[in-house]
Order: sequence, then C-alpha cells, then structure tokens
Amino acid sequence: MTPAAAVDAWLAELSDQRRLSPHTISNYRRDLGKLLAATGETPLAGLLVHHIRRFVAQLHGQGLGGRSLARTLSAWRGFFGWLGERGLIKANPCDGIRPPKSPRMLPKALSVDETARLLAPFEDDDPVQGARDLAMFELFYSSGLRLAELVSLDCEVLDSVAHEGEIRVLGKRSKLRLVPVGSKAREALAAWAALREQLAKPGEKALFVGQRGGRISPRLVESRLARRAVLLGLPAHVHPHMLRHSFASHVLQSSGDLRAVQEMLGHASIASTQVYTHLDFQHLAKVYDSAHPRAKAK
Repeated sequence: MTPAAAVDAWLAELSDQRRLSPHTISNYRRDLGKLLAATGETPLAGLLVHHIRRFVAQLHGQGLGGRSLARTLSAWRGFFGWLGERGLIKANPCDGIRPPKSPRMLPKALSVDETARLLAPFEDDDPVQGARDLAMFELFYSSGLRLAELVSLDCEVLDSVAHEGEIRVLGKRSKLRLVPVGSKAREALAAWAALREQLAKPGEKALFVGQRGGRISPRLVESRLARRAVLLGLPAHVHPHMLRHSFASHVLQSSGDLRAVQEMLGHASIASTQVYTHLDFQHLAKVYDSAHPRAKAK
C-alpha cells in the first residue's frame, strides 16, 4: 500500500466509522499531506522519533504555532497508530513527542452593551434578509451555537422553538444536545419564518437560506455579521464564534454555573469551558478597578 493510499484508507475509516465531520477530515488530510511531503523517499515504516522531531521543528520554523502543531501531531499519531494495528509499522514514531507551547489566547467576547447594540433592530436595505440575519444572530447569542450547527438547522426546529423554547442541535462527533432558545430569539425566528418563503426555493428544508434560495453558506453568515457590526458602529471585527463566546461569558458572569455552560456549549471536557472563567475574572477585575476606592494608584 502506498503512503497516499494508506492516508485515503485511514480517512475513509474515520469518516465512515467514527463519523467525523468533513471539516475535520479535510484538516487531517492537510496535516497528513505535510507528513508525506516531509518524508520524501523515506518509507513510513522507516520513520523514527528523530525524523518526526525534525519535521515538527521544520514546521515550527515555517511559522506553525503550538496549537496547530498539536493538531498536526495528533493526526500523525492517529495515522501511525492505525498503521501499527495493521502490522505495517513496528512502533509509533510520534509517541512521546510534544509540540512547542504557545501562549494561550483567550476568546474575545462582546460586552453586554455591545451585544445589545449588535442585536438591535435596524432598517436593512433588504427587509427579508434583514429578518433572516437578526434571527440567525439572536439564535447564536441565545443558544451558544457553533456556525456549522446553525447553518445545518432545518425548518422542523421551529415547532420545538415555539412550543418548548428549545432545539436539538447536532454538534461535533454527531453528538446531540438540547439548548434553550430565549424570548428575543423566538420572536426573531417567528418573524423570519413569516418571510422565509419569499427567499427560499420550493421544497428547501433549510431554516436559513441564501439569496438563491438554498441553504445558507457559513461564509455568507460571516460576511453578513461583519457587515452588520460595521453598520452599527461596533469597534471590533465581529465573527460568529464571538457571539458563542459572548453567550458563554455572559451566562457564566450571571450564574457562575460552569457545568451548565459546558452542557449548553456541547463541550466534551470541562477544561474547554474553563477558559470562560478567565473571561469572567477579567470582567470582575474591571469592575474592581473602576469601583473600589483603593484599586487605583493616586
């Protein structure tokens, strides 16, 4: 089996059996492409730990950061593990190798006031697309959805939104979770549902559609949100994940319930959610600095 054929076989198995998303498979393919490019004429069975260390050092020298290298190494390690299970290599050359550390970047979140400005109704050139946009962005902030989760929603969720005030979302690794939908988002969704047929093509089941009537693309959602932020005079570049971060940060500030935020975000590990405790502390530190009589040096 050639290296390229082995990569194809492993990725096909991940897609068919583990049901990884096309986006994840694409990332793995790109990471393994870096491996095959680095090996040159060296067979996979001949790769040793020092080879992998050199490859990682080369990628780091090309500007790849610690988080990207960690993902790349994870893909390589999984691939070599798969080869080892089939007796195609004797040992996993990635074992024991760790990527260089990168400074941890905290996710950026909007303040409550900035979020209110972003979601305030305003007259759009196209009222149908404007209603759609407001429904999408209210739902992002109300329920902490990922971009891929939002664009994959179908019209059938409107019934559970109207009657139960919640929706079922298919998240990463095909994991279903139940998320609440706030009153503002329910109002915006109802307004969009009343206008949706003016934009959607016949038979289209997607909840959110683009100008051609088919399911809206992630890139269009990103551009419409950035456009709205500019029109409303927000200082930061606003992207969909920022609304997810804002949702998590604001809920945590109000409730302090980290486990509840974890469930609503669909994080498999509490460690992924704990980053929002740092955002919460930043908020408290700002309040302290502005309010405490001895917080600032005279």
